[in-house]
Amino acid sequence: MSWIKTVSYEDSHGRLRSLYDRVKGPNDNVDNIMMLHSLRPHTMEGHMAIYKYVLHHTNNVVPKWFLETLGVWVSHLNNCSYCVDHHFEGLKRALVDNTKAHSIRNAIEQNNISAAPLNEKEKSAMFYAQILNESPSELTEKNIKELRNVGFDDGEILELNQVCAYFSYANRTVLGLGCSIDGDIIGLSPNNSEDPNDWSHS
Repeated sequence: MSWIKTVSYEDSHGRLRSLYDRVKGPNDNVDNIMMLHSLRPHTMEGHMAIYKYVLHHTNNVVPKWFLETLGVWVSHLNNCSYCVDHHFEGLKRALVDNTKAHSIRNAIEQNNISAAPLNEKEKSAMFYAQILNESPSELTEKNIKELRNVGFDDGEILELNQVCAYFSYANRTVLGLGCSIDGDIIGLSPNNSEDPNDWSHS
């Protein structure tokens, strides 16, 4: 499952067990990416807080399916198949249009965002995400003005930025510690956006 030792749900106790109980899904399943944190539970708490708040919070304005799309794109750029597979399922569930979802994924896998069934506003966000991921020091205020010009307000731009930054963190957690999907239930996430303290996966 990973290159470092992890503690299973069955072997957990104390603070770790209480955190597992907050993040678990059906049949006490804990995503492998969360289990990576088991030797330092406080880092799992930090991970889940930022994940929930940037991707699954009721105060977000950008549609969840598009935030998931940005996550799949960034994860693809980082060659993180674990996050691509998990969050493509989230994209499909939020979009409720499998044909469009698969067309988006095909465009991502071909590194051809121009061919994706996205509008120009959404494509602009995808191009911003690519620069932010691959060469962040090259971004300038001009890039932010371009996002404003296609219709994003500054709060929405912040959402785009934070989702892309979160996935860069998650990708490096997975890739740097050898996390696999073995035993995972693909696509579970903390979907109760109305309650920021509900971390349970479904």
